[in-house]
Amino acid sequence: MAVVLGIDPGSRITGYGIVKIVGGKLEYLGSGCIRTHGDVQAVKLGQIYDGVTEIIREFSPDYFAIEEVFLAKNPMSTIKLGQARGVAQVAAVKQGIEVFEYSARQIKQAVVGYGNAQKFQVQAMVMHLLSLAKSPQADAADALACAICHAYTISSLIGLSIGGLSQKTKGTARGRLY
Repeated sequence: MAVVLGIDPGSRITGYGIVKIVGGKLEYLGSGCIRTHGDVQAVKLGQIYDGVTEIIREFSPDYFAIEEVFLAKNPMSTIKLGQARGVAQVAAVKQGIEVFEYSARQIKQAVVGYGNAQKFQVQAMVMHLLSLAKSPQADAADALACAICHAYTISSLIGLSIGGLSQKTKGTARGRLY
């Protein structure tokens, strides 16, 4: 059994999703969003740090997976995203959890089977893989996808098949699929 916390970082909305691997199956434990408020970036970063720390204390994850930074059209947006990622990672490290990073393409490939999948496709597969009755909010769905990606990766490393995935389609150590 292993618990994975996935994070989709953002300076205004940081999504989180928690899954558990039990006997070759994924179980949904929770998801949601940390919403920051105010105009001061340092205050928002503190809110993200506190929120991630609270989630870690509540769910005691074994693994922490986070989406890598991507280059936004606006350089300031990229910087703010990097800062949000940084404080989320620090929250994990301060709680003694190793951090694993995946690109958006790796996450989409692991969850949908196609690295250029659209957001609605990721949401649909997250719902299917976790047997959810309704789709989580977009940022939470992305965080769950990140957690699922890492779950597939660690399962392939220990030779466990999740949900009947064949050896050919399980993730590798870097989160990529064959």
